[in-house]
Amino acid sequence: MPEGDSVYLVARRLERSLDGHTLTRSDLRVPQHATADLVGHRVLAHDTHGKHLLTRLSGDLTLHTHLRMDGSWTVTGPGKQLPRRLMPDVRVVLGVDSGSTAYGVLLPVVDLVRTSEEATVIGHLGPDPLRADWDEAEAVRRLEADPGVPLAAAILDQRLVAGWGNLWANELCFLRGHSPWTPIGDVDVPALVRLGVKALRRSAKVPGAYQVTTGNTRRGEQHYVAGRARRPCLRCGTEVRVVDAVVNDPSRRRTWWCPTCQPGPGPDAVQARAS
Repeated sequence: MPEGDSVYLVARRLERSLDGHTLTRSDLRVPQHATADLVGHRVLAHDTHGKHLLTRLSGDLTLHTHLRMDGSWTVTGPGKQLPRRLMPDVRVVLGVDSGSTAYGVLLPVVDLVRTSEEATVIGHLGPDPLRADWDEAEAVRRLEADPGVPLAAAILDQRLVAGWGNLWANELCFLRGHSPWTPIGDVDVPALVRLGVKALRRSAKVPGAYQVTTGNTRRGEQHYVAGRARRPCLRCGTEVRVVDAVVNDPSRRRTWWCPTCQPGPGPDAVQARAS
């Protein structure tokens, strides 16, 4: 699933091609907005909040999209178009007066809202480390509000902090030396937040650092635990373990951890507490 840094980079790519230009083509291929015509509107800006993308247009309009698991954006230059085989999966087409066209593919969320009412679609989100209005104290307060919540679950809760996804949840748990099921009340939350902010910002803004947590860009060695099931831990050599985070989770999230480097409760602890 794309994380906050993924969507931030998508926004930067779209703004290079669309911002400041006037729409000459628009097609929202979703039932609720199928008749909307955005031609003539000027693309003002692209903003993100967590994993949500906001394309702001003149006339107090915002196109709100979310990638979830399978969505993506592709931009083609003048005279070019998306391969025909991909066209059935296109949900948004935005063409501008420069000749560039942006295609939103397999987007599960496509909303058209008033810019002045963006809070209706993103108001529930917590502070975002990639935004200018980032509030570290508020992020710590929200994370500490329920001390019994397992650490990885708290990191993933976009209402607490927006932008960290499953990759960052797994890697931050490893880097801080905690089992993913450690109650967050047992964690140094300010230190966790500082590390998470540094990692997400570096990933989004430093060329070549995108989602590399080990400092090694070699394939299969970019992460300490995420995606490394049954392989040796890069720090101690213990076999990395993996479990499904939530049974029948539609996002297909998994949890990876090294039981040696990350001491603490295992995956059965959550079920035991619930019982």
